[in-house]
Parts: sequence; structure tokens; C-alpha cells
Amino acid sequence: MTGVWTVNSDGGSRGNPGPGGAGIVVRDPAGEVVARGGAFLGTVTNNIAEYEALLWGMRAARALGATKLLVRADSELAIKQMRGEYRVKNEGLKPLFLQAQALCRTFEGVTFEHVRREANADADALANEAMDSREYVGDAPEPPGGMRLFETEA
Repeated sequence: MTGVWTVNSDGGSRGNPGPGGAGIVVRDPAGEVVARGGAFLGTVTNNIAEYEALLWGMRAARALGATKLLVRADSELAIKQMRGEYRVKNEGLKPLFLQAQALCRTFEGVTFEHVRREANADADALANEAMDSREYVGDAPEPPGGMRLFETEA
């Protein structure tokens, strides 16, 4: 795919469930970082945090004009589910998976790539910064209100 934008996304929680964060880095087709951000998610599982980050990254890229997308994440579960290699068994992940599938249809093409943790260090750092500060960090388009971002812990 020519003109492909890249999103690195990472989510995590401290405890499972526990205080979570999402981090994204969006690169234009030339490889330049055009947006980066981290957001506190409240109390979530690590897999929900991974999906929240993936969704946010895709939405941010779309808002910035991307039509073709490569999504890179270190969550084997989320990537293999998005590629259809794993079934989505967890009821809490199904709505997020369906949102991601619907979002894929708004692009000309989307590829999902599993990467090692080291290749996702920038997104991971942003997720951790958001968990530490318990607020939004960065310059990426802020996530829509439909996400769990900024909820207080139960």
C-alpha cells in the first residue's frame, strides 16, 4: 500500500484489572511523527487497555487524513484477533473488537502487525506517563467521549 500511515499503540494496566493507560504514536507516510499521546483509562484490564489504544490510534490517524493504515502493537491477542487468527471469546472485548472492525471499513486498507515490545517503546512510554500523571499527555487528537478515558477508579 502506498501512502500508508503507521500507528503504534500500546495499552497497559497496573494490576489486572487496575489503573490503565493508552499510548499512541502516529506517523505519516514519510515516517514523520505527526501525533503522539497518552491517556489515563481508569480501572481496566490490560487487554481492554490494548484495544482502547488501538481504537484511539486508528481514530487519530483517520482524523489526520489517513486512508491507508499499518497498525503496530505488541499485544499478540489484539493483533491476532483483528487479523482473524484468534476468536474473541471475552465478552468485555467483543464491543471493542466490533468497533475496531467497523473503523477498519472507513479506511481503504488496514494491516495489523504484531511487534516486539522494544519496537513499541514510544507508545509504551506514553501509556506509562499517562498512568503516572492520571491525565492526557501529548498532542494527538484527544479521544472521543465514547472511550473509557479519564474515568475515575471505582
